[in-house]
Amino acid sequence: MFASRWKSALLIVVLVLALAQLSIVAYASGPKYGGTLKVALPAEPPGLDPTTHTAAVIDRVLYNNVYQGLVRINREGEVVPSLARDWEVSEDGTLYTFYLREGVKFHNGKKFTAEDVSFTFERARSETTTVPHPEYFSPIENIETPSPTTVKIYLSRPSSIFLFNLARGDSVILPGGVEELSSRPVGTGPFKFNDWKRGSNLTLTRFEDYYRGELPYLDKVVFEFIGDVNTRITSLKSGGIDAIAYLSSPENAVSLKEVNSLKVLTGLTTWEVILAMNNSREPFSDPLVRKAINFALDREEIIEGATFGFGKPIGSLMSPTNPNYLDLSWLYPHDPDKAKRLLKDAGYQGGFEATLTLPANYELSLRSGKIIADQAGKVGINLKIEKISWAQWLQRVFSNSEYDLTIIGHSEAFDISIYGNPDYYFNYDNERFQQVIGRAERETDEKTRRQLYSLAQWIIAEEVPSAFLFSAPSLPAMRNEVMNWWKDYPIPAVDLTEVWIDE
Repeated sequence: MFASRWKSALLIVVLVLALAQLSIVAYASGPKYGGTLKVALPAEPPGLDPTTHTAAVIDRVLYNNVYQGLVRINREGEVVPSLARDWEVSEDGTLYTFYLREGVKFHNGKKFTAEDVSFTFERARSETTTVPHPEYFSPIENIETPSPTTVKIYLSRPSSIFLFNLARGDSVILPGGVEELSSRPVGTGPFKFNDWKRGSNLTLTRFEDYYRGELPYLDKVVFEFIGDVNTRITSLKSGGIDAIAYLSSPENAVSLKEVNSLKVLTGLTTWEVILAMNNSREPFSDPLVRKAINFALDREEIIEGATFGFGKPIGSLMSPTNPNYLDLSWLYPHDPDKAKRLLKDAGYQGGFEATLTLPANYELSLRSGKIIADQAGKVGINLKIEKISWAQWLQRVFSNSEYDLTIIGHSEAFDISIYGNPDYYFNYDNERFQQVIGRAERETDEKTRRQLYSLAQWIIAEEVPSAFLFSAPSLPAMRNEVMNWWKDYPIPAVDLTEVWIDE
């Protein structure tokens, strides 16, 4: 009896070791080519040209998948070569020389040269430019193309974040003709545009002439635009989609982790969620009112309710992943009594009414909004919640500043500089901040630059043109067979260049 049991146990051990060895061999065989990956996003792009639209969802779909820049951000958040294989910077920081890759083609068959770089940046810095962030290109004084593979960019002043700005979606290189890019993008990336069924999905296919011939691994990528969170979850569980790029309802991360066929990655993003205030409208033009709102907020309750505890509190518009981050989240503790005193000092002893305008398709905004409205009501501020479509939000709030308050996430790594633009949608005009942030962006000494960024964070933390809530977590969910997905999102992009399916 004992010998029989011993033999059975031995057989089980042998089988387990054999299966483990097979698993190791299968994994060691490396990435697999082929297959279609279906990825769900909660919002649809308003257009497909990131050089004319500010919506982050454009970069999420197209950054480094279709469009590429001279440099790019990798999964570690580093600036690395892309269309430029190398570059040099002069000692005074005013000349960048880029050496371009050879043998690169656009998806329309056109050969990539230095002239495309010149065209792209001359267009971006022209007086008639429509780029969302012309300040990224304002330091450029002159561009020279001494050869088809060499570009010299002269700056009027040193810019410590110029190279980083060239890695953003705003700086992708275009093929000359740009008339149809908003509906038919043409880039140099591993995937080319195939089809866009508005209101439904967008399809990319493998670009066979991609200069890194071993990539991509996938044959096709389909971005499914599914606004309802429950529909996204159901579709992932049933196999209708393969991945959800961003779990907008973080509590779903807990439940999905319990599904054997699925996995959830937990990481960091540069997405800072804020309660933006229209500083040009009363009573939000009064710093006392803005401070009162901040003291009325219980950020722990907001983070628990909106992100299921996954979010990280912030005290300025600087991501905790940024090396220049200064933790000022302690500056406005939850203190309703102090909020009431500040409202009284500002002449609003009886409180006031205002409208909180929220994009209906962003769950973090909706969930945060309900909690904030309840907290504000306890100090006499009656907030009426208004839900509008994403397209309406872009037009009314972002473009026309037709709002009182709103909740939105800003996804770029150096978004703090937007408070230096008095025409930005929250209409904050502070000359001291503008001077400090300008100096920080020109400073080449790392220690001094960090001190300047710290001072800039202090200024907006004290002035509170917005209430800074939390940094959103990275919580992508997918089938177990989806491999090599980015855990962190150091840039708002769903880069699928190196993703593969292990069927």
